[in-house]
Amino acid sequence: MRAITVTARQGERIDELVWRATGGGPEAVEATLAANPGLAALGPALPEGREVTIPDTAPMAQAVELVQLWN
Repeated sequence: MRAITVTARQGERIDELVWRATGGGPEAVEATLAANPGLAALGPALPEGREVTIPDTAPMAQAVELVQLWN
């Protein structure tokens, strides 16, 4: 598993940081919280300069082509 380290900007929330760095959604935020013990205790806004490790999350399943019988 690869991970990246990102530095928080002033007043940035965890979900904003994850979105800015990876474009990830709720699953990536949960993985980030799990990889950074104590991060949630800092409150809704991260302190400026706080380094956060964002783990590589598994890719989403690929879409399956829909076959319609009466087309």
